[in-house]
Amino acid sequence: MSNIINIPEKALILAGGLGTRLRSVINDIPKPMADINGKPFLSYLFDYILNQGAGIKELILSVGYKHERIINYYGNKYGILSLEYVIEDKPLGTGGAIKNAINKFGGDNEILILNGDTFFNIDIKKLYEFHRNKNSDLTIALKKMEKSDRYGFIEIDITGKIMKFLEKGHGHVMSGFINGGIYILNKSFLDNIDNIENPYPFSFEKDIIEKYYNYGKFYGINFNDCFIDIGVPEDYERAKAILI
Repeated sequence: MSNIINIPEKALILAGGLGTRLRSVINDIPKPMADINGKPFLSYLFDYILNQGAGIKELILSVGYKHERIINYYGNKYGILSLEYVIEDKPLGTGGAIKNAINKFGGDNEILILNGDTFFNIDIKKLYEFHRNKNSDLTIALKKMEKSDRYGFIEIDITGKIMKFLEKGHGHVMSGFINGGIYILNKSFLDNIDNIENPYPFSFEKDIIEKYYNYGKFYGINFNDCFIDIGVPEDYERAKAILI
């Protein structure tokens, strides 16, 4: 079933972060441009999307800090992918970046969103299939993580519905599902809460997901695929050993 599912041709990559925790190992470049074995981390995300064969033809990149480094490097094309940029003139946070770019998706309701500093080798078609089967407003790709105080955990019920969030440093809880940084968001849901004031910058994770999960139909689905978040130096080094 998943091999014939049709998905929108556009996806959004959030690539505007400052990367402050990586400044000791990369300098004066956006975090998604961090060098991994001779090419930017962002190129691995582009290759992943191309290798999925999911029918995605255009990427909208939300860029901010040192955005000219990304634009000058890639231009408006990567392989068969068309690239378009939405520039954050000031830091907007992940939530603000999504709101700022959402008009680029025209009549598409389902928006695929990827973090520009995370590589999670999931099956995009399977994520869409799950999203539609659940009639979900927001679906998160989850990763089972052991003994991690770096991430907050997400609790789901047997159907995958999100029930609870556990903050970072969750005490006695030693393993659980983390947010893998890939989402499908229904634009109609965001429109429904658009009248609620969100001062910029604001967080998609804190100010939308964690605030409205009881208001909307938010689901998570676990994937056991390779997961890399280059947000800290030790994981940046790990990425060099895995992404070849």
